[in-house]
Amino acid sequence: MAYNLLKGKRGIITGALDENSIAWKVALKAKEEGATFILTNAPVALRMGKINELAAACDTEVIPADATKIEDIEALYQQSMEKLGGKLDFVLHSIGMSPNVRKGRDYGNLNYDWFLKSLDISALSFHKMLQTAEKLDVLNEYGSVVGLSYIAAQRTFDTYGDMAQAKAVLESIARSYGARYGMSKKVRVNTISQSPTKTTAGTGIDGFDAFYEYADRMSPLGNATADDCANYIITLFSDMTRMVTMQNLFHDGGFSASGITDGIIDKMKN
Repeated sequence: MAYNLLKGKRGIITGALDENSIAWKVALKAKEEGATFILTNAPVALRMGKINELAAACDTEVIPADATKIEDIEALYQQSMEKLGGKLDFVLHSIGMSPNVRKGRDYGNLNYDWFLKSLDISALSFHKMLQTAEKLDVLNEYGSVVGLSYIAAQRTFDTYGDMAQAKAVLESIARSYGARYGMSKKVRVNTISQSPTKTTAGTGIDGFDAFYEYADRMSPLGNATADDCANYIITLFSDMTRMVTMQNLFHDGGFSASGITDGIIDKMKN
């Protein structure tokens, strides 16, 4: 059921790779709720995914952009405003990749050039998108920028590697830039710390199935799905949350506040 929560709003959605992506679900929900938006991803990701199918379903366009390059971000914003007919109301940052994790490098044997690449792609790109948006005056008052995070920013998960640091930086940027952007333009900036989710990127992490099951058993409500996360993001894009900013919002079925649950105890007994 649609509620027209985003009627008349314009935005940009990054990172939709395929139908398993959270960003893909957000795009479909945003369309359903009345928004118009541009889809974007890095050129290499466009070759790998199905984003053109999503664009057709949402009656929109895809503008390629590498979010680590300021000139690409500037072009993305300028072209988006031209095509959508005005300033933006929301931006989703759904961008993350670690060469060290992808190539199976142990945390005690990191390639530091790759580590810097992880930070640039997964966290500094968030700052670049925010800074460029502010400089170009891209967002309307009470616009909303949301980044996707994970609880490894606060807790240790062995196979998450240097992405843990990237997510910690991402969340810190949301607080710091949220303060600045709120005072200068009344723009909101938040991150969502989502449950382990069976996306293409998530399932590529070594041991994903094990910690997916662990999180599901540890969460009183179970793991939040990609569809659940998309619904939550839509509320953050809407006027219903216009006073929410600088927050890292846990969307994880209660995992982040749980000590131990019967599900874990039963599993250990067996």
